[in-house]
Amino acid sequence: MAVATPTRAPEVRRSGIDSRYRRGVGRWLVLAAAVVVGLMILAPFGIMLLNAVKSPQDYSANGPLSLPSSIYLDGVLAFWERTEFPVKLWNSVFISAVVAVLGALLSLLNAYAIGIGRVKGRLWIVTLFLLANMLPQEALIYPLFTMAQSVGLSNSQWSVIIIFTVIQSAFGTYLLASVLGTFPPALLEAAALDGASRWRILWQVVFPIMRPTLSVLMIFFFIWTWNEFFIPLVMLTTNDTQTIPIALASLQGDRMMDAPTINAGTLVSLVPAVVFFLIFQRTLTRGVTAGAVK
Repeated sequence: MAVATPTRAPEVRRSGIDSRYRRGVGRWLVLAAAVVVGLMILAPFGIMLLNAVKSPQDYSANGPLSLPSSIYLDGVLAFWERTEFPVKLWNSVFISAVVAVLGALLSLLNAYAIGIGRVKGRLWIVTLFLLANMLPQEALIYPLFTMAQSVGLSNSQWSVIIIFTVIQSAFGTYLLASVLGTFPPALLEAAALDGASRWRILWQVVFPIMRPTLSVLMIFFFIWTWNEFFIPLVMLTTNDTQTIPIALASLQGDRMMDAPTINAGTLVSLVPAVVFFLIFQRTLTRGVTAGAVK
């Protein structure tokens, strides 16, 4: 006579419910932590917005954390007029865009020669590019300024463009050379058997595959160059060539600081960068995802 064994279905069902409950609680905890971190990141921008629409008298009397007693927009107008903001905006956009394009192009050419061309000592060359990217700008500014004067590029935007193209391409070369070092050799051999030259292989085989990564590099190069301050401050000496970070620094004197005007100027200066990021956000996401898949 067979003895029936007791079923364990209720226990299994209960353990499944408990595991789902624990996973649900964990997700809510992660979401709460993400919200807290997001609020901490947005807090400085909120304080900046409060002080941008606050009068200097209100700021001095109530401090930076108080709500404005009235909307004060003279700080925005003062920043716009004192710094000639449209000129500074065009200079920043022009320099950052040219550096992004030229830096990505130079990075691709260097990485193609190192990663696929199999240059001797490629590991040492890539390490040299990485070390060059880590050099502080203070150590480079004097020879760079002297060379710019000697070639007639003093107070020229092209001096800043050339400098940052080389600096940004050092990182881009290091990144792309590591990627192209693992490029599928079968594609290159098939293109070579079809009679394609190295230049044609670069633009018709390598470039289409590396396009998402190059798009991400261009976005990073644009943002990094947009935020640069020290080298443009030294190389660009007149108002018609200077960029937005230099315009913000000009609002602060040695013995006084107009905090509402500085906050208003910073807020206005952030708008183009935020718009640029929102426009190219999907490009950045696709580039990162494509690079992860490949």
